[in-house]
Amino acid sequence: MQIKGIARDTLDFILEASRSMAPEEFAGLLQEKDGIITEVLILPGTESSDSSAVLRLYMMPNVKAAGSVHSHPGPNRRPSKADLRLFSKTGNCHIIVGSPYSRQSWTCYDREGNIKELPVLDIEFEEDMEI
Repeated sequence: MQIKGIARDTLDFILEASRSMAPEEFAGLLQEKDGIITEVLILPGTESSDSSAVLRLYMMPNVKAAGSVHSHPGPNRRPSKADLRLFSKTGNCHIIVGSPYSRQSWTCYDREGNIKELPVLDIEFEEDMEI
């Protein structure tokens, strides 16, 4: 699936979650619908500290991830060797957010760690109604 962009509300959620977790890292998996990233899946057992976040990929439900997202406690958004290992296991769209966790302080990478353009899209979400 070709990723066309990320929903603005989803990016805002990522930025707020990253800000609220600081100085610990926030981490999750990106989910897409029709080529647009619309959700962040938080896996059970995810561990966060001020130097890393550990995603328990074996806890992933039977769904495909478009990629991953995590925050860094400082402004450095370059992927580490550990980040690159994670990138190679989950999709081809990986977001790293750095402080100050604003719309200008995030970068998207492909699975090899190359910067990737990811447009922010204004998407209307449908309300799921289950009773």
